[in-house]
Amino acid sequence: MQSQDFTTAFLTGATPMEAFNAINNVRAWWHGDIEGNTEKLNDEFTYTHKPHHYSKHKLTEVIPGKKVVWLITESQLNFVKDKTEWTGTKIVFDITEKDGQTEVRFTHYGLSPALECFGGCSNAWSSYINNSLRKFIAAEKVGTPA
Repeated sequence: MQSQDFTTAFLTGATPMEAFNAINNVRAWWHGDIEGNTEKLNDEFTYTHKPHHYSKHKLTEVIPGKKVVWLITESQLNFVKDKTEWTGTKIVFDITEKDGQTEVRFTHYGLSPALECFGGCSNAWSSYINNSLRKFIAAEKVGTPA
C-alpha cells in the first residue's frame, strides 16, 4: 500500500552538504516569522504566518548531508476546524546522491488527504520546497544571494 503522506522531491547540482546547510537555514526559504534555532539536534523553533498558522518544531534527527527531521509539537491552524491537525506530525528532508546530482525529498508524515488542510497545506509545501528552497539551494551553490 502506498503512503498517503505528502511528499515532493527535486534534483540539484549542489552537494548533499550544501543542500543540508540550506535546509537548516529555514529563515531563508520558509517565509513567515521564525523564532528559535533551526540547525542542531533538539533545537526548537516556532513558525508563525499571522493570522493563519502557528507551529512549533523540534529537530529530532540531524544527519549532516543526509537527513533532517522536525517533529511538530504544537500547531494552531486557524483556517480548519481541527486547529491542531499538524500536532504530532513529522517533516522529513532526505538528502541522497542520485546520478551525479543531489536529490532532496521532502515528506510531511501525517499530512494526508484525510486532513482538512491537505489541499492548502500541500500546495503551500509544494511552493516552498520546489520554488523557495530549490532556488535558495541553487543560489547558495553559486554563492549569490537568494
